[in-house]
Amino acid sequence: MEVCYQLPVLPLDRPVPKHVLSRRGAISFSSSSSLFGAPDPRQLSQRRGAISYDSSDQTALYIRMLGDVRVRSRVGFDPEGKGSYSYLCIDFRTLHSYSDSTLIPGPGFQRYLHSSRLLWGTPHLNPLHILDEDYTGQAKCMLERVATWNFDIFLYDRLTNGNSLVTLTFHLLNQYGLLELFQLDMVKLWRFLVMVQEDYHSLNPYHNAVHAADVTQAMYCYLREPKLAKSLTSCDILLGLLAAATHDLDHPGVNQPFLIKTNHYLAKLYRNSSVLENHHWRSAVGLLRETGLFSHLPAEDGSHQLGSLILATDISRQNEYLGKFRTHLDQDDLYLSNASHRHFILQMALKCADICNPCRPWELSKQWSEKVTEEFFHQGDIEKKHRLEVSPLCDSQSNSMANIQIGFMTYVVEPLFAEWGRFSDTHLSQTMLGHLGLNKASWGGLVQQEGSSSPEELGPSSPAFFTMSTPAVTESEPESASAAEPIAVTTATATGETNYKEIPQGSKES
Repeated sequence: MEVCYQLPVLPLDRPVPKHVLSRRGAISFSSSSSLFGAPDPRQLSQRRGAISYDSSDQTALYIRMLGDVRVRSRVGFDPEGKGSYSYLCIDFRTLHSYSDSTLIPGPGFQRYLHSSRLLWGTPHLNPLHILDEDYTGQAKCMLERVATWNFDIFLYDRLTNGNSLVTLTFHLLNQYGLLELFQLDMVKLWRFLVMVQEDYHSLNPYHNAVHAADVTQAMYCYLREPKLAKSLTSCDILLGLLAAATHDLDHPGVNQPFLIKTNHYLAKLYRNSSVLENHHWRSAVGLLRETGLFSHLPAEDGSHQLGSLILATDISRQNEYLGKFRTHLDQDDLYLSNASHRHFILQMALKCADICNPCRPWELSKQWSEKVTEEFFHQGDIEKKHRLEVSPLCDSQSNSMANIQIGFMTYVVEPLFAEWGRFSDTHLSQTMLGHLGLNKASWGGLVQQEGSSSPEELGPSSPAFFTMSTPAVTESEPESASAAEPIAVTTATATGETNYKEIPQGSKES
């Protein structure tokens, strides 16, 4: 049974006390804090959340997107920050539960407790270790085929009782010998992965832990490609797998335009640039710090290398990355002995892994298509309910699943995987392109069965729906992640210091 506790709230329009601002870091609430008002705080996990702030306006900002998060509505918004705000209160944890109670008025901030109880000895519903041995045996057999492209992540997630991200990522890190090489404590690593998995919103139809596990498995397939396998260092592999596992961490189930149009605090914090990707990165770094794994990251700039990989998944910068990739291939000047070139290829590999669903076998690809369309349309329903402009692809009345998929394949997936095939002309690349062609034909057949016969009805007429649905990003976009004061995500360190270095001006990192 899930337990919900009421957490203390510092209203967003209340100035932060000077003694708080002087800390220049995050304020953590631990399980021992009496602020929780829980019957027995010891039963809570040691991580209950944190707040951070933007010192430019001395306004408290929640850095976690867990629970009931207040979104400023257009009505009553005070741009000068001198008065009280009118909030559109949306509980992102239950956004996709299809209940009228998903939009909860009021100032509360709630956090649902999930699988962290596995680590602290509190009874948990169907923990992995008490599953029937036949199921765990089947899961282990599946891991022996984890490098195959037709790996069924949905079946694997069922066999692991919803722990696909934890078990698969741990297996891959261990298989590469990274635990021993980087002296990763097994218990700390397991705890980190459980915390990552539970911070994905399980009620999201698409952006959930199963998607993260699927991307991680795809990333592993790419890391095994001959060009990469003989060139990548252990540091590259560690960062690549961690980025894949955390690339959508704490995703709210809505897109960036939704956060911008509702004046969400994250949109303000990251100045409308790569809002979600910045949040995923900072949340991942926060969990690494909290579990004591941050110091094990390779090199001094390990956190920014991780961030650079995650930021590369911003779809609004698709054309920028694709153009750079195509230029390198045309000029034949990619040298994987060069660290910056290897990092760029890791960025492209993660981009491919993130949107590889149309390149999977039809049985798997169709399931992902249904899930992402469900998430899009539910966002559109919420926007209609609150009289907001409906985001592109989110209106169930003017879009169909088949049309969306054909457009996405045509304008986003095909160009990217065609270039990846040029870079890595292998059996895997040909297999992916083969599935992509077959799946696109299948969707086209479905459209024709539905009565659309003209070619223009097969999908959106412009790629703008898919690659430019968010505000244009300037070359200085990477600095947006640290445009305000250095931000601490989730928790502070023992000394309260959680500063991050800025990404160099003009960096191409995304």
